[in-house]
Amino acid sequence: MPAGAVPVLGAAACALAALGWTLGGAGLRAQIEGERGVPPIDSSSSFEVGGIEVDVAGPNADAARLGGWREAQRRGWKALWARTHGGTPGPSLSDSALDQMVAGIVVEDEQIGPRRYVARLGVLFDRARTGQILGASGGLRRSAPMLVLPIEWSGGTAQALEARSLWQQAWARFRTGSSPVDYVRPTGTGVDPLVLNAGQSLRPGRNWWRLLLDSYGAADVLIPEVRLLREWPGGPVIGRFSAYHGPDRQYLGGFVLRVGSSEALPRLMDEGVKRMDALYAAALQAGRLSPDPGLAIDMAALLPETVDDPVDMAGDDGQLTDAPPPAATAVTIQFDTPDAAAVSAAEAAVRAVPGVRGAATSSLALGGVSVMRVTFEGDQAALRAALVARGWQVQEGAGALRIRRGGAQPPR
Repeated sequence: MPAGAVPVLGAAACALAALGWTLGGAGLRAQIEGERGVPPIDSSSSFEVGGIEVDVAGPNADAARLGGWREAQRRGWKALWARTHGGTPGPSLSDSALDQMVAGIVVEDEQIGPRRYVARLGVLFDRARTGQILGASGGLRRSAPMLVLPIEWSGGTAQALEARSLWQQAWARFRTGSSPVDYVRPTGTGVDPLVLNAGQSLRPGRNWWRLLLDSYGAADVLIPEVRLLREWPGGPVIGRFSAYHGPDRQYLGGFVLRVGSSEALPRLMDEGVKRMDALYAAALQAGRLSPDPGLAIDMAALLPETVDDPVDMAGDDGQLTDAPPPAATAVTIQFDTPDAAAVSAAEAAVRAVPGVRGAATSSLALGGVSVMRVTFEGDQAALRAALVARGWQVQEGAGALRIRRGGAQPPR
């Protein structure tokens, strides 16, 4: 072979390889690019009261609309109090007080006339401010983090996050603050359409599910499914909803909804999400929403089978003695909880302290001061020092600690 032929062939091969990589990269990008991805609109923990029908007249359109919103606030407050206090009537509040508590008005449907306002509204109450008046306290049972994989069947084809769907958008619009189920809602961007697709919902293999759930910070998966049946194009649509749980698709319940035209599909989907959440909440109360034990990682299997040679720990007398384990102390910790997120953040921060065996909220007061029960390997003074070292402001009392974030350290 003449000298110089090898470099020429090598360059050609490199060019073909580069072309192949370019085409392959373009093919990969074609699979994950496009109009997809619906991030959750609201992940706050506001109290929500929806479906309030108002019909108010006024001297002009703006005054009638403002009067309708005021009326919705008053009726929403009464409904919220009755919902949290077993149906008993609550105290009457002035419009100025309600304005301070209301975080927003959700317009579900409205018709505005020259002097009349007819609408169906929803009211969002700020949890921190409203909780002080409601006196919301006590333990709040929440589920483990559950990954939501919404499946929509339409035209004989199933899709999850491969493309934007009305079912996925409805789950993104749903406000999860008042639900006892801790939903983990993927946005559908990045690699989500490749790994969270309709085919994945039919795979019971635990190994791949463990990897996916760990990537999204979830303990199990919920598969809400809807099958759309259209009687004719643009005409009535029937939605058959089914709630599944876990890789084995355990059936929890279902229902059927119908709308008169395709234009009302978003409303059908929103109502479907609300009823689906009620099914999952009922399953949680019945103990049917526990994480699958097969999805938990077996840490014992990850440990090496061989151990190092034993080290001679004999003392001068040649006798070996077992060192007693450090005594565990139960300590009560008081902490501020302006919202539900502050509860989870405080529990996670305390659990991360070395020596803490367990930390759980025993008394919840949203918008006030909650109480956490902590089991610590050591005494209360050692726990106080460990919290101070992690940036907490700590006040110590008899068998209890009061912690806050930031600021100068108060005297003991």
